[in-house]
Amino acid sequence: MKFLPLRFRDPINAIAFTLIGLALRIWNVGQPKGYIFDEVYYAQNAHSLAQHGVELNAKGLADFIVHPPVGKWLIALGIKAFGFNEFGWRISSAVIGSLSIALVYFVAKKLFNREIISCSAAILTLADGLHLVQSRTALLDIFLMFFILLAFLFLIYSRHWLAGITLGLAAGVKWSGLYYFVAFFMYTVYADYRDSKAYEDRVLSLKTLGKSILKRGVQYALIPITTYVVSWTGWFVTTTGWDRTWSNNIIRNFWHYHAEILNFHTNLVEKHSYSANPWSWLVMGRPTSFFYGTAKGCGASSCSQEILGLGTPFLWWSGVIAIAITFGYWIARREWQSGLLLLGLAAGYLPWFTFQKRTMFSFYAIAFEPFIILIICYVIAKFLEVQGDHQNQEDQENQAKALLRRRLVFGYLGIIVLCFIYFLPLYIGQNITYASWLNHMWLPSWI
Repeated sequence: MKFLPLRFRDPINAIAFTLIGLALRIWNVGQPKGYIFDEVYYAQNAHSLAQHGVELNAKGLADFIVHPPVGKWLIALGIKAFGFNEFGWRISSAVIGSLSIALVYFVAKKLFNREIISCSAAILTLADGLHLVQSRTALLDIFLMFFILLAFLFLIYSRHWLAGITLGLAAGVKWSGLYYFVAFFMYTVYADYRDSKAYEDRVLSLKTLGKSILKRGVQYALIPITTYVVSWTGWFVTTTGWDRTWSNNIIRNFWHYHAEILNFHTNLVEKHSYSANPWSWLVMGRPTSFFYGTAKGCGASSCSQEILGLGTPFLWWSGVIAIAITFGYWIARREWQSGLLLLGLAAGYLPWFTFQKRTMFSFYAIAFEPFIILIICYVIAKFLEVQGDHQNQEDQENQAKALLRRRLVFGYLGIIVLCFIYFLPLYIGQNITYASWLNHMWLPSWI
């Protein structure tokens, strides 16, 4: 799009990628009928929120809910607009997932300031199967990812107050958003100290550090926590929510409810056929099957229809390599982009290793998936760098090298897109022959 003025390119690119993503996400999104995986909880909870402002069960009694309400309120918006049906409870995920493609584009543009890199980030997000599946089902994790990514965008643009509010909304979807409070707080305090130390003596920089801790504490602790509490307004203003009248003290009731939620999560050790240890998430060792059916009409005697929470294999496998390369660059050069991206990945990924007995699923990785994509883009940016002394002969050689490397990047993106297209039937629940389905099961652990 080089024929467009520079100020128009980024918005038009982002809009184009978002619309392509939206088309993929809303096409036939009302199929299959019925609840997919945990939609049985979240769609019904959202419907109750839309009707009563708080989660009640089918008998109209208070229901113990183990996740905060923000994600379910977003699902409820779709139900309000289109009714309590499959399209209604899935459309919000489709819209939020599509918008996250634009967010990835603008984050990459800010980090690398190259159109080819920001377009690569959007293409990789478009071509990730886990992102597509999560954007077509009424689960909470796509909303968690969106708010974490939005907070990251605000962070790198130094909009810290907005970042704090957005982090509060992330925690209001799932508690795993809390880890980003700590990560972004630590990063901003360190950045403040580093910047002040460059212009002040040691005593003054330590005083500045104290002020920074106070200010960033408000922005990345007090503001997010306040936002989180406000997100429970439906529970506060009604008297029908679970634990709402446990005692005469509403604050004590709120605290007790959260203690019970914490107790649930720390003791969730039930076996599940699709549980997956975090060690296997990055290589998609055990993807979650959200739906499986054997409907007729595929042109063979035996048919299969599955929605599999599988990240595009070549994308995630190359992401593991990119993480190792990026870590090496950070050790060697301490570039802020590499460190910040690794921090974002670590905040969403590493805490899960402390809950080895807990029931966990690989689709939780969607929360930090944008950081894997951005890390791949970091490596692409490094690969596209060409050094030279700008003399005529050297300049021609560098241009040839740059052209070859761009072509290799386009080839890499093409392979990812082809891999995504190959697995597309398993992302959208297409009815295919059993033999075709079995050919897609590259690893025995995917079955």
